[in-house]
Amino acid sequence: MGIWSRKPLSRLQNEASEDGEHSLRRSLTASNLVLLGIGAIIGAGIFVLTGTAAAEHAGPAIVISFVLAGFCCLFAGLCYAEFAAMIPIAGSAYTYGYATLGELFAWIIGWDLILEYLVSASAVAVGWSGYVVAFLHRIGIDLPANLTNAPYVVEGTGSLVATGAILNLPAVLLCVLLTVLLVIGIRESAAVNNMIVYAKLLVVVLVICFGASYIDTANWSPFIPEPTGKPGEFGWGGITAGAGVIFFAYIGFDAVSTAAQEAKNPQRDLPIGILGSLAVCTVLYILMALVMTGIAPYSELNVPHPVDVAVSKAGPALSWLAMIVDIGAIAGLASVVLVMIMAQPRIFYAMARDGLMPPAFAKVHPRFKTPYVATIITGVVAAVLAGLFPIDILGHLVSIGTLFAFIIVCAGVLVLRKSDPDAPRSFRTPWVPWIPLLGILSCGYLMWGLGAETWMRLVIWMALGFAIYFLYGKSHSRLSAEK
Repeated sequence: MGIWSRKPLSRLQNEASEDGEHSLRRSLTASNLVLLGIGAIIGAGIFVLTGTAAAEHAGPAIVISFVLAGFCCLFAGLCYAEFAAMIPIAGSAYTYGYATLGELFAWIIGWDLILEYLVSASAVAVGWSGYVVAFLHRIGIDLPANLTNAPYVVEGTGSLVATGAILNLPAVLLCVLLTVLLVIGIRESAAVNNMIVYAKLLVVVLVICFGASYIDTANWSPFIPEPTGKPGEFGWGGITAGAGVIFFAYIGFDAVSTAAQEAKNPQRDLPIGILGSLAVCTVLYILMALVMTGIAPYSELNVPHPVDVAVSKAGPALSWLAMIVDIGAIAGLASVVLVMIMAQPRIFYAMARDGLMPPAFAKVHPRFKTPYVATIITGVVAAVLAGLFPIDILGHLVSIGTLFAFIIVCAGVLVLRKSDPDAPRSFRTPWVPWIPLLGILSCGYLMWGLGAETWMRLVIWMALGFAIYFLYGKSHSRLSAEK
């Protein structure tokens, strides 16, 4: 069997019910999971990327881009929900791939998920640092530039160039602080995340409610700007390109499934957490995009603080809201980093229990019941990346990695419906095979639009992953050793 070995559903379900010193603590409710998903989704997308995508690609029609990207996520989310309810253990798409497509595909998707969680945690930490620096400047405190910027930037040729800065210290400190919090416990981390999510949801709702009164409908005309002739610049091509850019805004709902082994009632609560967080965030994204492009001309939103710019356009009447927006962005981006650093160790944990990663990654703290070794390693690597590199180096890799994970999950539902049609499913993806097929096609289409350079970087990353699998994972696989 070897690399094509599949992990039986019965075994996965037994692992889900295990209890002991090496098991994770089940303490998350449905509301915790919904807020966990919202915490991961609402962040860089709504506070940064909305303005960039509107100014460079779609104009006011960025609203349509959000709808397109939301449908891609809906198709994938329905498939995620079926798997998460069937196989409620840590591992997310990695585990689902192991059950349906075999060990090699499981490794590919597990390695791929590192791009989604680890790299995006670093990228968002850099964005958080930018908002913190701007907020402190607003209140008269200026931090040294050489301690708040990346020492390297990327030139147009793709090569790294030194900036003269030493380290992005705020981004490093955030990663370290959240790592300590996550080692202490998932319950405590969830409580902190809940508070942050409530705060940033309040900010988003305030912007939508108060900003709606200052919308100038002239800013929506033309709603779909005429294409410039360059690929991805306005017109319907720009709407599609915008969907690819803002797709980064949607990653995170699948982080809910990585906490499956810590959910109190996973069969019921995981579908609620996945689909509930996705629905809430899609509605908020659309409303926020309408308000932002209605208050300010879309051409002026290509800045690191587009929400702040839009609010400032309303004049002195909303000046009080600008400070609140900055605070909300700081809280919002911090909660995204929290969820990303929480999710990645649980992928490592699942892979290590299967023998595909060193056993240290599966160690659970005897007191806190968290995968502390994997969490510390994840946090340290995220801190190093956040401290040294700018936000845009691997941004597209995060999106292509996420889209690839979604395709694997959608394909897995099709395979499992054929190979094990009678398996108990507390949640069933509707309209199979059409929903999974639409998920595969739509995510594949967005992947195709991410460009040759991004595909090349993905190929290099996956080649490194294959090397590790064949040099270590294949020979240490517990499943292969038992056959």
